[in-house]
Amino acid sequence: MSTERRGGRTRSPEAHQAVLSATAELLEEHGYQALTIEKIAERSGVAKSTIYRWWRSRPELVMEAYTQVVARRMPDPDTGTVEGDLTEFVSRLYRVTEYPVRVRALRGLMAEAQLDPDFRDPFRTWVDSRRAVVAAMLERGIERGELREDLDLGHTVDLIFGPFWYRLLVGHEPLDPADAPTHMANLLGGLRSIEKGGATSGERGFEVTPP
Repeated sequence: MSTERRGGRTRSPEAHQAVLSATAELLEEHGYQALTIEKIAERSGVAKSTIYRWWRSRPELVMEAYTQVVARRMPDPDTGTVEGDLTEFVSRLYRVTEYPVRVRALRGLMAEAQLDPDFRDPFRTWVDSRRAVVAAMLERGIERGELREDLDLGHTVDLIFGPFWYRLLVGHEPLDPADAPTHMANLLGGLRSIEKGGATSGERGFEVTPP
């Protein structure tokens, strides 16, 4: 197994993983604001000085830990169809509401990204990693001819994650995994290729005009 070096020292893979696991656990137990390097060192059994040497900042450590745990909980599905992939992914995404500590952690991370400039870039890197997973599903759909070739990937990813974040943060409507199939079917109705049954704007009865 490979190791990393910073400042001429070899990073132990076991200790590195222990720190990441402890960080993710404490984040969900207590939230970002209450998370300290001292608590991470105590939980992981790794010296505080070692943690400071391996990570430049608390935000970088926290988001590396959270990136790992979310990737494990939310693997990239490949069911053979874009609708199947997105429905499975969004169902798991909505299921976060079954774990109140995870909801609290996500809300806290989003709030921190708005308030702390040092946290913003590590948080954005994590968001980009999750967006890339969904973009890959859409690209497979384009390659299979399920979606239009001129699809705006960035905007479509926004449409998929938008309801999740809006409902998670505002709480005006529930996030119910049972709604994922309908949500994705409604969304994909306007994104499919003509050959797969999609409709142009004219066929849907309206015309798109510049603002």
